Amino acid sequence: MRGMASLNPVPEQMRNVGGYDRLARVLLGVVLFAIAVGAAVTDRQLFAVFGMIASAGLLLNAATQFCGVNAVLGLDTCAYEAEND
Repeated sequence: MRGMASLNPVPEQMRNVGGYDRLARVLLGVVLFAIAVGAAVTDRQLFAVFGMIASAGLLLNAATQFCGVNAVLGLDTCAYEAEND
């Protein structure tokens, strides 16, 4: 986003989640959140806690466009987008 101030706290050169990877993390995060809520309603607290933690992690990765595991493994799904801008 050139010309616009970004609310993303992660510097652009550190971002490594983009495109379909980012979309997949959002979708999976929302699905896990729904499963966690369902687990909480049916008194499966352990599943609810793990589901919420996983959901929060995926949604945080998608929002900040940064994943520590991707960084350690050297994966960057933003590279293609950056080259075409």
